[in-house]
Amino acid sequence: MAAYTTIDDPSAYFKVQLYTGTGSSLTVTFNDTDTDMQPDLVWIATRSTTENQPLYDVVRGTGESVHSNDNDTEATEEGVSSFNSDGFTLGTHGGANQSSATHVAWCWKAGTTSGITTNGNTTITPSAYSFNQTSGFSIIKYTGNSTSGAKIAHGLGAAPELVFYKSTTGAFDWLVYSKALGATKELVLNSAAASTTSDVFNDEDPTSTNLEVKTNAGNNSSSHDYIAYCWAPIQGFSKFGSFVGNGNVDGAFVFTGFRPAFVMIKCATRAGTDIWTMYDNKREGYNVDNDALSADTNAAERTSDDIDILSNGFKCRNSVTDVNPSGETAVYIAFAEAPFVNSSGVPCNAR
Repeated sequence: MAAYTTIDDPSAYFKVQLYTGTGSSLTVTFNDTDTDMQPDLVWIATRSTTENQPLYDVVRGTGESVHSNDNDTEATEEGVSSFNSDGFTLGTHGGANQSSATHVAWCWKAGTTSGITTNGNTTITPSAYSFNQTSGFSIIKYTGNSTSGAKIAHGLGAAPELVFYKSTTGAFDWLVYSKALGATKELVLNSAAASTTSDVFNDEDPTSTNLEVKTNAGNNSSSHDYIAYCWAPIQGFSKFGSFVGNGNVDGAFVFTGFRPAFVMIKCATRAGTDIWTMYDNKREGYNVDNDALSADTNAAERTSDDIDILSNGFKCRNSVTDVNPSGETAVYIAFAEAPFVNSSGVPCNAR
């Protein structure tokens, strides 16, 4: 059997961590037995109560957060105070470490902080960055130039299929590029709205070197700074795409080529209130996966039998339109717990 992945241990690049807050300084150590990983992006959601969802990264520095569920500027919070060799340390901020509240952290590794590739088309070189070409993930910080067609180096060496943009100095919505929808469409991470026709990506897909943006307050104004999280798909580790729902409990099956550790789903074509739903392999740990969080709200975790996590993808098990919209297109984001077939040709099992 041919090898299906170059990453046999996805936990070296992505981890899901559960913990209970203390309201005082707390060191969270990843509780798996796999490869140690120093995270470069930590996205935290409070499960048991209502809180904003902060994202912290090494490029902007400890304590600096943006929230997935709002359009606020970057805030200095007592959140992640250090990124450690196998975890992170938290301060007292309620969204990250509320006393007695249960939390989940989704954590990605980048790590390369010099030598980003540019070319003759690059017009914006990030002022700071961290990228990992093996896992297809980069964090880039840049200042806009208010020039349509600006090209921003991303460091991945492959074209990203998913990019989250956020102004850190202006109260503007998160802009989401998804290759599944194309460069003429945008989604907003902090909104349940359907995708809209837009030119914020200058109607051009990213290349293996550069992102492309138009003059726009959300991702390219000369008076603002930005952070962008970029992902390129890696076979057996990450996949970004779309599917058409059927509105049935015997729902759509999505092949990813791995057993997912994390799945995010957003109905892209139905106007209204379809939230960004997030699932992982730790909060429930068995099928049907009952625990959902939404990236665009500050709501606590909700119980809903939405998906099965399988050895080679996921299957919708609910008729709710947020997840399995009848006749509508939903985009998905998935990262692996284990490749369907590892580099030795050994397949994994469903959980």
